[in-house]
Amino acid sequence: MKKQMIFSVLCLLVGFVSLATAQQPPNTLTDVEKQNGWKLLFDGVSSSGWKSACKDGFPEKGWTLKDGTIGVAEMGGHEHIVGGDIVTKDQFNAFDLRFEFKLAPGGNSGLKYFVTRSEGDKGAVIGLEYQILDDKLHPDAKQGRDGNRTQASLYDLIKANKQEQFVNPPGQWNTGRIVVYPNNHVEHYLNGLKVLEYERGSPAFRELVANSKYKGFAHFGEAPKGRILLQDHGNAVSFRSIKIKALN
Repeated sequence: MKKQMIFSVLCLLVGFVSLATAQQPPNTLTDVEKQNGWKLLFDGVSSSGWKSACKDGFPEKGWTLKDGTIGVAEMGGHEHIVGGDIVTKDQFNAFDLRFEFKLAPGGNSGLKYFVTRSEGDKGAVIGLEYQILDDKLHPDAKQGRDGNRTQASLYDLIKANKQEQFVNPPGQWNTGRIVVYPNNHVEHYLNGLKVLEYERGSPAFRELVANSKYKGFAHFGEAPKGRILLQDHGNAVSFRSIKIKALN
């Protein structure tokens, strides 16, 4: 009975979050959000505030701006062959970041944070990654360890503890959220529900890194500040309503 009540409450909470999202037009801020320090990272029409992760300027090909979204087209999963990843021009330390994403069936993408390019990475640009994935169709969901490459996970480090009934399927919009507190406590959310938390730089975090694909990068994920990155993984994905609030 108690579990049923908890499930009902969760359903109501997710319903309220979905309703609030539906009532607010994409790529806008309410007056209350503006008063509380929220800023749009994507205005719905331009690439202002974004640049290539590896070059100056915004990619001339690969990324599209249409119908209030920013995204990449399907390229068969071949990474970086057209546009490549893009990053914010600004850097951030402690923040509350919210965004909406829509992934094509079988797709793979991600949103990375604390991206610095200081690790000497070659190929894919590294950073702490909020995984965006079709868990049912993409093989990456079964790789890594214990599901730590599934949707909303901290990629290759911590599995997202999510309930599938609260996850919208590919082709529909989902809402992601990442909160990084000034004390380096981090939380991932999916559609309003918290799915994981960890402490940047803690012994437990460093042990996870030491057993991951990032083990060769010193101080991975521990930079005092960095950029936000949208990944070009060669699969169709769209983003909108990307907004951030600095936490001091």
